[in-house]
Order: sequence, then C-alpha cells, then structure tokens
Amino acid sequence: MRREDDPINKLFKGINDMAQELNQVEALRQEFISNVSHEIQSPLTSIRGFARALQNDQLSAQDRDRYLGIIQTESMRLSKLSDNLLALAALESDTMRFEPQPYRLDRQIRKLVLVCERQWTAKNIDMEVTADELNICADEDLLSQVWVNLLHNAIKFTPQDGRVCISLHEHHGHIEFSIADNGIGIADENQARLFERFYKADKWSPTSGHPG
Repeated sequence: MRREDDPINKLFKGINDMAQELNQVEALRQEFISNVSHEIQSPLTSIRGFARALQNDQLSAQDRDRYLGIIQTESMRLSKLSDNLLALAALESDTMRFEPQPYRLDRQIRKLVLVCERQWTAKNIDMEVTADELNICADEDLLSQVWVNLLHNAIKFTPQDGRVCISLHEHHGHIEFSIADNGIGIADENQARLFERFYKADKWSPTSGHPG
C-alpha cells in the first residue's frame, strides 16, 4: 500500500490537480463566450432591424431620423456592453464600480420598448405599457440591460398576433415592474433555475411554439 508521500502518489496527485485546473479554465472560457453572445444579441438585433427598415424608399423623414437615432443609441449601448463584459471578472470579485444616478424609470422603460419596436411590430404583437411616473437612483446602463433582456425574451417567445403587457407602479413604497405575455411560459422544472446566470431552457421554434 503506497503512502501519501510516495513520489508516484505525488505525481498522480499533481496530474489530477492540473487536470482540475484546466477544466476550470475551460469552464470559465465557455462562460465568457456565453456572456458575450447573450449580452450583444439584443442591440445587434435592433440595429439589424432598423437598418433594414431604412432601406424602404417610402419611409418618412421623421421615421428615418427616429430609426437612425435608435441605431446610434444601440451602437453606443453595444460599446458600453463591451466595457461591461471586460469588467465581468471585477463584478464576480465584488470590485465592480456602480454609478447610480437619479433618473426617470418610466421614461427608460418606454424608450426601450420603442427601441424594440421593429421586433414586436414584425410579429404584430399588441404591446401594452402602463407606467407611473417614477424617479429612482440607480445605474441606468446596467438596469437597461435587465429591461432589454426581459423585453427581448417576451417578444421572442410570444406567438404571432400575441400580446405583451408591461406595468410599472409604486406600491407601498416599493417599485413593482412586471412583464407578461401569452407565450409558452417557463416549464416547472426550469423555474427553479430561473435566477441562475445565463441559464437557458430548451431551445424552441418561434414559428411552431414548441421546443425544437
């Protein structure tokens, strides 16, 4: 029976430790790729949609200016997302710096709904927004990512001619935000993992409404 200080045992232990470290590095690499893919998809989708809309020769000057403004806004957000992704390690180590500033939350929500307009109008979705005038002090850019991710998920999983309802209200000193749609919903087995970062349920086909 070999002792723990046996040279061969030490060699095997060193190899096992090295393998575990390599597995951790690979997991971090895969996680980073997932982070990048997840975060940049929303602004890219908006930019592509409004760029296609600008190819319409019959587009009014007012709509053209509005679409160009949205493309510019999303391009700036894409640049900020790049900076935020580079700071992901700092966030995990609790050294991420937040920059809270006072702003109107209801205006932010309505603006982001308009940014996603090409996506929900393409599916003829009835978008209903009810929002109280609310002032908060928060990091607007980081919260913007939260709202856009929720909006894009709602639009993606809502069927053609469906409905998305967004509400923002103050209730007993707390802010309540909700977004509801008539899509396929989240399966019971996936709801327990809802707050796991970047967890995704089974892929599905938006045209069929079933997992694909």
